[in-house]
Amino acid sequence: MKYRKKPVVIEARQLEFTTTSRDGIAEWCGGKSATDGGIIIHTLEGDMRANISDYIIKGINGEFYPCKEDIFHKTYDLVK
Repeated sequence: MKYRKKPVVIEARQLEFTTTSRDGIAEWCGGKSATDGGIIIHTLEGDMRANISDYIIKGINGEFYPCKEDIFHKTYDLVK
């Protein structure tokens, strides 16, 4: 059997190489800034790390999780 992902609009932010970006995103998702530029995010599966250029996605139930940039662009289109 094959399935198609339902069209769901999500909120996401990309982690950039600035302290302002990192701290703002960490606050938004309830994560913790790491000293090397990443963020530790509390997910439903436990703590996960987001690195520079990763996207942090807010799921349909308010949960957060990181996603690599290439996977994000293969999976999501910008809503205007």
